Amino acid sequence: MAPKPSKADKKIVYDKKLCQLLDDYTQILVTAADNVGSKQLQGIRKGLRGDSVVLMGKNTMMKRSVRLHAEKTGNQAFLNLIPLLVGNVGLIFTKGDLKEVSEEVAKYKVGAPARVGLVAPIDVVVQPGNTGLDPSQTSFLQVLNIPTKINKGTVEIVTPVDLIKKGEKVGSSEAALLAKLGIRPFSYGLVVLTVYDNGSVFSPEVLDLTDEDLMEKFAAGVSMVTSLSLAIAYPTLDAAPHIFINAYKNVLAVALATEYSFPQAEQVKEYLKDPSKFAAAAPAAASGSAAAPAAAAAKEEEKKDEPAEESDDDMGFSLFD
Repeated sequence: MAPKPSKADKKIVYDKKLCQLLDDYTQILVTAADNVGSKQLQGIRKGLRGDSVVLMGKNTMMKRSVRLHAEKTGNQAFLNLIPLLVGNVGLIFTKGDLKEVSEEVAKYKVGAPARVGLVAPIDVVVQPGNTGLDPSQTSFLQVLNIPTKINKGTVEIVTPVDLIKKGEKVGSSEAALLAKLGIRPFSYGLVVLTVYDNGSVFSPEVLDLTDEDLMEKFAAGVSMVTSLSLAIAYPTLDAAPHIFINAYKNVLAVALATEYSFPQAEQVKEYLKDPSKFAAAAPAAASGSAAAPAAAAAKEEEKKDEPAEESDDDMGFSLFD
């Protein structure tokens, strides 16, 4: 029979495993593991098998292994993990897509009863309806200020009841009531707290950003840079089109106020001298663009009907006269 490994031997094996995972994986999900049972954790490991590894352990041991491995390899990025190892946490090393792995982890949540002393992770609201309890339980419900009535020999709750607020501790009365009603209000599983990606640390909410969100934020940033550039008269690539347009407007204003002119200002001056030209040009341009295909087709038909020997000179419309 093989001798049972000592605590020192277990620590050496654990340290070696953690260091090997740090070398093999550049992406790590730091997860909270409060109220997660061993059977539930086994299911998570099975679901992530292939491209991910779940590692649990004592924080002090993990911090020590990470620190020593960072000193040994010279990779100081590993030290960014140490501040994250607080509380009951576990590490998920993965080579897969971080968002997909995070969504897979979220699937393994198990309903749990409200035990006395637990801090409620969510608000608990008891909905109105038949409880199935016999009338003798009415007094118990009245102690909790729950309005009830007797309906067909059973107790019925009349209105919704805010039983426990998020962040409050579950009392004995609340736990007893939820047990009587067969309600398991809480669900527990590994919750992703922080994402570590090749030395960078960020919130898991970043994984929910879509391409459209990134484009929207990028466009907002470009708009802010452009506004700042124009406000302080500092030229940038983003502000260049606006700078040129504003410069053109200024030069055009000078040309209109003086005798100075340039080709781009001539047409504007003509329109200002005779506004009727501008009024006539707008509909003419619209109708001209619409009638162009028809006019071209008609012109082609005329060319077909004309004799080959005719010319502009013969018709008295020479272009050179």
